[in-house]
Amino acid sequence: MLVFETLLLLLFVSAFLSMAAQRANVPYPTLLALGGAVVAFLPGAPKLDLPPELILALFVAPVLLDAAYDASLRDLRDNWRPVTSLVLVAVGLTTLAVAVTARLLAPDMPWAAAIALGALLAPPDAVAALAVMRQVEPPHRIRKVLEGESLLNDASALLLYKLAVGAAVAGGFGLEEAVPAFALVTVGSVAAGWCLARLTRSLIHRIDDVPTSVIIQFVVTFGVWLLAERLGLSPVVTVVVFGLTAARSTPQPARLRVPSFAVWETVTFVLNVLAFTLIGLQLGPILDSLDGTELLTQSGAALIVLAVVVAARLLWAMAYTLTQRGGHAGLPAPPGAAEPLTVKGGLVIGWSGMRGIVTLAAALALPADFPGRDFIQLTAFVVVLGTLVVQGLTLRPLLVLLRLPEDNTVETELSLARAAALKAAMAVLDGDDTPAADRLRLEYRDALVKARKGRNPSESADNRLRRSAVPASRRAIADLRRSGAIGDDAYRRVEEELDWLELSSGPAPAGE
Repeated sequence: MLVFETLLLLLFVSAFLSMAAQRANVPYPTLLALGGAVVAFLPGAPKLDLPPELILALFVAPVLLDAAYDASLRDLRDNWRPVTSLVLVAVGLTTLAVAVTARLLAPDMPWAAAIALGALLAPPDAVAALAVMRQVEPPHRIRKVLEGESLLNDASALLLYKLAVGAAVAGGFGLEEAVPAFALVTVGSVAAGWCLARLTRSLIHRIDDVPTSVIIQFVVTFGVWLLAERLGLSPVVTVVVFGLTAARSTPQPARLRVPSFAVWETVTFVLNVLAFTLIGLQLGPILDSLDGTELLTQSGAALIVLAVVVAARLLWAMAYTLTQRGGHAGLPAPPGAAEPLTVKGGLVIGWSGMRGIVTLAAALALPADFPGRDFIQLTAFVVVLGTLVVQGLTLRPLLVLLRLPEDNTVETELSLARAAALKAAMAVLDGDDTPAADRLRLEYRDALVKARKGRNPSESADNRLRRSAVPASRRAIADLRRSGAIGDDAYRRVEEELDWLELSSGPAPAGE
């Protein structure tokens, strides 16, 4: 019961911290991690000793699948150069820079252990990046580059990490083994993710019940992650490919999709809240393993490593951006290719390097006798909390300071999609001369004019009246239930009908 009560308390406190973050207009992961760190110092602070493998599967798999499902293959193709440079080069350079720094600070640390430290610190965390990106609202291009990177960078870093840990235990590290292993694992993970999505598609689409469908979706998500681990593949790549493939299968009926999306949004938010709170709570156990002198010395070294981690990514992002712009100076971009990132865009991407639960879980997963384990775990915590605080809190002010041009990409494409949908609907009415078809045709024509002007086509005088009438209808059926004239079965049926009527009238404008 103690664990259950602790989780309830953490969720309750985290919910208030999340609301406070929204009011203060700061990323909630930063406030949650700081809150967890404060709780760790309190007498009788809760200790959640979760296995690192469970941490990765529980907190990363659903969030990655959710992000992959919403990802745009077109945007990934358009931005494959900057995404690849971050996933491979930035991770590799950060790993090398941290390893060299660790060796300079602790000459007795084996190279394999130093590389393991660099690898677990190298990747910005998908959970942290996506959570912060959804609150700071960067331009569309920058967001797509960062989202694409967050889907894949854990795979390259965790593979390096596993190779380095194995080498530290075995006493050697060979580059000739790393490259073929990386290629084999990547190809196998892509194939497994694609095949598993195809195999499970028919199963999911045969389910006609909302609760069963949602349960199966989560079971399949965790099952794909665990199966990839058992096969020695990359769970990250497997889940990402699975999500990208599943998103392009035949969509579920709306009555299943709408509640499913609502459940997924809630569950991923709860997992994010617990993950970032857990980051802060790990401070207590890490500090307990160090005495006063060691803590002071190793904390100073960890802060130096934090500076190296931030600088390595920032320098590479700026070098890549300047190189790309220099190579295209005076030349138009090839047909279909995206324009090189601006210098300001490169600066934002370089500064968006928040680390999170993957880094901490990898540090906690080290064997008990691993060389420099205490220093690695303390450094992992300092880097995670430091990047969440320093970069997470300054990312929005940086965007304001840079005054990036307004990006209307999504709004433009939204108008195009709405117009196409309305034209297709009007085409269905061709040849139908009934009064109902005439009324609907007029409604669609009015909506099409609004869509072409970039306005919401569902916003009309009729829909405003529908929305204004729904509350009165709700009060009327509530009065009938209160008086006993109708029971809850009839009340819930009419309530559901009013819900769909309200949703069909479109979202209410701000201030209505």
